[in-house]
Amino acid sequence: MVNKQKIEYNYTQEERRVIFMIDSKSFYASVECVERNYNPLKALLVVMSEQENTNGGLVLASSPMAKKKLGISNVTRQRDIPVCNELVIAIPRMNLYIQENLRINNIYRQYTDDAHLLPYSVDESILDMTHSWRLFGKTPEEVAFKIQKQVRAETGIYLTVGIGDSPVLAKLALDIEAKHAKNLTGIWHYEDVSRKLWPITKLTDVWSIGARTARKLNLMGIHSMYDLSHQDPYLFRSKLGLMGEQLLALSWGIDRSDLTETIRPKNKSYSNSQVLPRDYSQRAEIEIVIREMADQVATRIRAHQKQACLVSLFIGYSFSESEKRESHGFRKQCRISPTNDTNTLMTVMINLFRKYWRGEIIRHIGIDYGGLVDDTGVQLNLFEQPEHILKTNKIDQVVDEIRQRFGTTALMRAMSKEVGGTAINRASLVGGHNGGNSYD
Repeated sequence: MVNKQKIEYNYTQEERRVIFMIDSKSFYASVECVERNYNPLKALLVVMSEQENTNGGLVLASSPMAKKKLGISNVTRQRDIPVCNELVIAIPRMNLYIQENLRINNIYRQYTDDAHLLPYSVDESILDMTHSWRLFGKTPEEVAFKIQKQVRAETGIYLTVGIGDSPVLAKLALDIEAKHAKNLTGIWHYEDVSRKLWPITKLTDVWSIGARTARKLNLMGIHSMYDLSHQDPYLFRSKLGLMGEQLLALSWGIDRSDLTETIRPKNKSYSNSQVLPRDYSQRAEIEIVIREMADQVATRIRAHQKQACLVSLFIGYSFSESEKRESHGFRKQCRISPTNDTNTLMTVMINLFRKYWRGEIIRHIGIDYGGLVDDTGVQLNLFEQPEHILKTNKIDQVVDEIRQRFGTTALMRAMSKEVGGTAINRASLVGGHNGGNSYD
């Protein structure tokens, strides 16, 4: 229930910063428009993934005009795209997008230093301009306009900019105001929270509130950001724990994140996951993919001079199988003696799979190596000849060196050529998509 008593927050205790949250508008689609000498805001263009695991094609990005005129979103399937002779369909070129992202962030570096610049994603960056904006203009808005103009002139990309007293206010200003403003800019101060944030009733419109969290809040009688902001903080935290505390801070625009702080995770792990190119039902084919992935991640932990003590396997069912089983899959883990030996890790992962798989049709596989310790030497055991362990360790080292020097496909295991193998095809992908540089 909502606490009806009037609640005030003393913002004088909060640091007022000048944070820019900058988004490259419809980034992938905009890059493709610029490459073709189209105006990114006027062209009808979509970037369409043609990987087999998208069931015929999935829109990764669409130009603003394609969204407006054709109703295309970033999750539209190829089969659902309206027929339009003017629509340009581009294949993804991830390497090009990464290159353009680096160019844009280098422009941001002309306005603030590296310590106060945080690339948030491939198309968003956070700039703490608190101590530098006065060098470039009379107001933060004027500086934002200069950055927009420079990036547009040098790259052809339009930017939307959210400006806030805190990082979360900048993000809210970006998502809720700037993306819908004619000047592509939004400004939120602490004093604007009650007027701009609290009236929102569609909770999923607010950054970090997903559908599941929104449903949970609705069941608690919370149907607006005002309702959320006026919860009893102690009772709310007792119900939702740390997430409750974070949501309350969000509802008041409070965010004390320090962009200069280096975050070191307490329990680091290395993982890999993939959506399979089709439904897999044959054990032999599934096990090939598991072995390939176990090999790939083993290479990574060796590169970081680590050994794993904990392994985890995720098996995700196909859509039809999920409906039939009323489950999306299973995740199992087990502790092992410290190792980074490829054959050992392959065997462990296969044993986990065989122990829990019951013939379900699957579409998603993920593996994770955790409990990492420093690689201080080869672990011998009583059940294997030392000569054999040392030999396999040497083979792993040679394979790693060849792949590092000549590329991951320079030396592949024969199993990857068998039916079901995905490693060879995936080696050329970037972020799971085509990394090529042409659109012919």
